[in-house]
Amino acid sequence: MADQAALAETKEAADEKKPDAPANAKPGEKPKEPAPQEPAKDAKPRRSLGPVGWVVLAVVLAGAGIGGTMLWNYLQSYEETDDAQIDGDIYAVTSRIGGSIKAVYVEDNQMVKAGQVLVDLDPSDYNVAVAQARASVNESRTQVAAVRPNVSITSLTTETTVSTSQVDIAAARANVAAAQRDYESAVAQIRQAEADQIKAQADLARYKQLIAKDEISRQQYDQVEAAAKSMAAMTDVRKATAEAAARNVDAAQAKVQQAEIRALEARQNRPQQIQLQNAMVQSRQAATVREQTMLDQALLNLSYTKIVAPVDGVVGKKNAEPGQQVAPGQQLMSVVPLDRLWVTANFKETQLRRMAPNQRVTLHVDAYGKDYEGYVENVAGASGARFSLLPPENATGNYVKVVQRVPVRIKLKEGQDPEHRLRPGMSVEPKVWLVENK
Repeated sequence: MADQAALAETKEAADEKKPDAPANAKPGEKPKEPAPQEPAKDAKPRRSLGPVGWVVLAVVLAGAGIGGTMLWNYLQSYEETDDAQIDGDIYAVTSRIGGSIKAVYVEDNQMVKAGQVLVDLDPSDYNVAVAQARASVNESRTQVAAVRPNVSITSLTTETTVSTSQVDIAAARANVAAAQRDYESAVAQIRQAEADQIKAQADLARYKQLIAKDEISRQQYDQVEAAAKSMAAMTDVRKATAEAAARNVDAAQAKVQQAEIRALEARQNRPQQIQLQNAMVQSRQAATVREQTMLDQALLNLSYTKIVAPVDGVVGKKNAEPGQQVAPGQQLMSVVPLDRLWVTANFKETQLRRMAPNQRVTLHVDAYGKDYEGYVENVAGASGARFSLLPPENATGNYVKVVQRVPVRIKLKEGQDPEHRLRPGMSVEPKVWLVENK
């Protein structure tokens, strides 16, 4: 259809260009050519481009080509986005202990220094706890001082006991020797008494024969008989003495055994007794350490009654008033440091092909209409969608491909914001130069 319309338009144009036939011309007669017309006096002759014109045209076309190429290279030399904002740390100031707020020294948007006191809690209860802990520490130290001398005393006492037991053993052995000698003497006396008794019995037998013949007097016989009975009694006495001496030897030997047992016990118990006293000292020292830790904790809790600024920055979101009861971990305010800011730019994933760390970045801050200098620090480990509360799950439902955005961290160069005018959350338009580095 388009070709037929083009042919029709060409035919009509050709018919329009043909000269009109005279009105009185007969059919089949060749029309007469019209008389030549004289050119109009005001018509200007057409001029062709001269050498200069062709040169100018070439220059213009070359400039346009060069300019187009430069424009194309410029547009390909950077990546930019308007999905970016200033980020920074926000420190939550919380109470580490419970208590009642005594005083608040700052207001919202106030500049503070690190270590500056922001809030005071009532320290009365914690002062009492410190006093109690200090008293417990002093008591434990006193107990340690009381039991420490027992170690040396026990050591000296047990050493003395061991020495005494050795002396007792020596004395017992000497008693055994003496009792043995007494026993041997008693045995010798028994032999002597038996010999005297035998002699006395022999004398008595002879005197019996003599008294029967009346060769001696009755008085002499009675004396001999009495002497024989006396010798027999003496023999019995000597035997009894020997038996007693034997029993004394056994008793002395038993005392030797007892002294040796006591000495052995003293030697064996001495280290244990010293160790027991050392253990008591160590136990008291451990109790002192425990009480000291309790004192340290009480002092820490007392120091926590003064809540200080963690860093230099601006106070915000203050939620603390005098008389307010706070719990451990309760947030009282926030501190935003203004000397450690960066930019989080959410670039499309297709813009990251040639982006690399340390590339120069121009940051246009909408709030002030001013450009700042920075550089690419790093790229996030996942896209923003993956870090969201409910990340998309493409394995279910109808899948629609969406170009993801990946957070890129941009660091401001030092000295870019000496007056600390930048604030986290401000909109920024970063332009990352893909060729130049920092």
